[in-house]
Amino acid sequence: MGNPNSQQSASLDPKWWHRTAERPLAALCHRVLLIGLDGATFDILRPMMDQGRMPNLKGMIERGASGVLMSTIPPITPAAWTTFMTGKGPGKHGIFDFERYNVRTNELTFNSTYLVRDRTIWQILGDAGLRVGSLLVPMTYPPQAVNGFLVSGFGTPGTDTEFTHPSDLKADILDRWPDFTFKTKWNHNASRDLGVFRSNVDAIKQSFTGGVELALHCGEKYGWDVMMVLYKLVDNLQHKTWKYLDPKTAGRDPARAELAADCFNHLDRCVGDLVEYAESRDASVMIMSDHGHGSLDGKVQPNLLLRQWGYLGVNRARQLKTRASGIVNRWLSGGGDKFTRNNSIEDDLAVNWPTTRAFVAHAGMCGFLYINLKGRQATGIVDPADYDRLRKEIAEKLLSVTVPDANGEEIAPFEAVHEPETLYGCDREQYEWLPDLLLVPRPGLAVVRKIRSRQPVMWSSFRKLEGTHRMEGIFIAAGKHIRHQENVAAEMADIAPTLLSAVGLRIPADMDGRVISEIFDEAPSVEFEDVESPTAVQTQDEVYDEREQAILTERLADLGYLE
Repeated sequence: MGNPNSQQSASLDPKWWHRTAERPLAALCHRVLLIGLDGATFDILRPMMDQGRMPNLKGMIERGASGVLMSTIPPITPAAWTTFMTGKGPGKHGIFDFERYNVRTNELTFNSTYLVRDRTIWQILGDAGLRVGSLLVPMTYPPQAVNGFLVSGFGTPGTDTEFTHPSDLKADILDRWPDFTFKTKWNHNASRDLGVFRSNVDAIKQSFTGGVELALHCGEKYGWDVMMVLYKLVDNLQHKTWKYLDPKTAGRDPARAELAADCFNHLDRCVGDLVEYAESRDASVMIMSDHGHGSLDGKVQPNLLLRQWGYLGVNRARQLKTRASGIVNRWLSGGGDKFTRNNSIEDDLAVNWPTTRAFVAHAGMCGFLYINLKGRQATGIVDPADYDRLRKEIAEKLLSVTVPDANGEEIAPFEAVHEPETLYGCDREQYEWLPDLLLVPRPGLAVVRKIRSRQPVMWSSFRKLEGTHRMEGIFIAAGKHIRHQENVAAEMADIAPTLLSAVGLRIPADMDGRVISEIFDEAPSVEFEDVESPTAVQTQDEVYDEREQAILTERLADLGYLE
């Protein structure tokens, strides 16, 4: 790893860090480095710090501010990171999940930057004349022009696409790092072969090192006032190795537990290198995660319940045909792409529309339930006059369900069932893909779309135990004018206004978040500016071709999504 003060740095224009913008307000932080640790949780980080494995992170907490950063509902990558970038909740930016349901075609499409209707912090900062850098942040593909540089993150199909701004940065990256990749595949033989497990972990560690190298290279080449580098594979690591990281179960396989923990040792060293670089550039540092993490104890099947209650009709012949086709496709692939993309709800769920009144179209963490409504879906059978009654009826049934847990105790699998327009404070006419009900599972459970068993909840054995998301993420900040403050309570939407205020810019009045003023040793200047309301986005065009959709499908399915 190169030293940021090396000869390479000296060969560049030494004026790159000079102020290029007139900031209207007093700036507490003249430069800010943001570090994203996707899915990071203090439930893992604190024990690691207590064991002496993460001294750099511990040092930041001891001299800076820290606390829990609450995620969005649902606590999932695209919704949460878009909220971070816009300072607005899903009800304003319109990104709720990896997928969105097209009510006109009964098909699913992937979300992308083209469907984010609000300006991001990269655009706001750039428009003010500040130089920005965004590295590997989810929901930035396809890349958009910024005043600085951008390398898109999770959601980028591969290096054969245009994934950078400026465009010539792509060739520079591939020339310097020929093995640069967006692949995140976890070899599942790791559960049987310790060598394969070690290889998986080593690949994640290399991605952490690569993040530092990419940040130093781009930061020195282009200069920056605000730069972010994101470590997506922290989330992947926890999905796949949670049972080895969780102190309650780590002792059952000490060898794998040590390899997984060592990955956090390496992450801490990389964070330390980035913090050292930031300090050499007179920058403050903010570290955050988009959500927390915990054990995935089981998967809830609401479509099974809807079928049992008579709301969802299934075409048995189509269901058998779809299952058989999937098995044949996997066998014929011969080790190639394991998954193909099936956009059709009708095929994938074997829905019999003439007998279907309600169904869950997609599920990441939460379930997105739709009424099969006349006048909205071409297949609709529910009269609009019955909409409110039916929606309330289904919500009450889902909330009243109880099932025996792994210990035989009766529990409610759903923590909440929301009417989204109330939850998000938005107009149903604003987003035609807004679900009619949002099903929130209890902590430890995740909602799945497909029906895979005869029980409402499929409980995980230790052998198959993985991790899943929680609401409680992390926030850490250190640097000039940032004081020691523990137990900071903040939300994902708070980061953008806090950042803008810290660097001396006014805050768009339509942002949902607040300035986390308690982390500063003096009150930051906070002023708001009126902005034009963004126009509604109704397009559901797919930016990914068929091959790219298959790549994303495999990548997300490997993490337990799209089920």
